[in-house]
Amino acid sequence: MGRAALASWPFWALASAVFAALTAILAKVGIDGVGSNLATFIRTVVILGFAGLILTVAGEWRAPGSIAPRSWMFLVLSGLATGASWLCYFRALKLGEAAKVAPVDKLSVVFVAIIAAVFLGEKLSPLNWLGVALIAAGAVLVAVRI
Repeated sequence: MGRAALASWPFWALASAVFAALTAILAKVGIDGVGSNLATFIRTVVILGFAGLILTVAGEWRAPGSIAPRSWMFLVLSGLATGASWLCYFRALKLGEAAKVAPVDKLSVVFVAIIAAVFLGEKLSPLNWLGVALIAAGAVLVAVRI
């Protein structure tokens, strides 16, 4: 694997998808006999420690005051949204099958496309919108049992 791959967004996005898939499967197995809120807490503690380790190894710690207030506000809001998402995701995994929960969770791709277009002014081509519609249709088709 070359430096170009490590510097490309597709590589990291695909890695994210692989780890998200592992997250669903490992969480579904791990949540057996554990409440969804406690499971989310345990996962969060592990992530916090792992992120701290990465910051330490990379030497990327910064003084909190060096971060702009606007960045703080949006990162805190993003953290709250992440926490809410994880709580909902683990509750859904506790109640449903991973193969149904994960595709519905991936409707976030559809929501991101719509919100990015409306609020961030990002432009998607008609072919991109067709892909978004297919993702939505695919998520529904995978989640529904006939």
